[in-house]
Amino acid sequence: MLLIEDLEKKHDRRYFDCGEAALNTFLQTLARQQQDKGISKTFVLVDSAQPQTILGFFSLTACEVVSEDLPPSLARKYPARAPGAKLARLAIDRHQQRKGYGQLLMIEAMKKTLLVAENIGIIGFFVDAKSHEARVYYQQFGFISFREQPLEMFLPLATLRQAFAAVS
Repeated sequence: MLLIEDLEKKHDRRYFDCGEAALNTFLQTLARQQQDKGISKTFVLVDSAQPQTILGFFSLTACEVVSEDLPPSLARKYPARAPGAKLARLAIDRHQQRKGYGQLLMIEAMKKTLLVAENIGIIGFFVDAKSHEARVYYQQFGFISFREQPLEMFLPLATLRQAFAAVS
């Protein structure tokens, strides 16, 4: 059975390889440190049959955006600077890719963002796509590109709420 858990010492980070050195290094050397310092929170996907093996992970953090960078129809709705939640990283071990695990983690990240929004003010969920392909991937979840930086993306909180209300 698949489980999404908080990253802990019991999880073996050494052999995780998603094919992107920066993401591997983050999980292997920085994720726990940043979590302990309150900089970001990392969640891992594991199989209950081998709960120490990380199949994938995502990290969330808080962010602040300059509203004028948002699409014009949204920019005028917010103050000059506005708070949000950010998907800082998302990766699947390369031996586990193309199994739908990325979508599973994305949905969990969105749920956690909605929980945050119930307790503090945020305008939405943000992500920096690493490539055009990643941008297309995030667009399927409703993310829209910033005005001048198409790889910086935003999912308005209202859109996120509507998406989960439709499936509930």
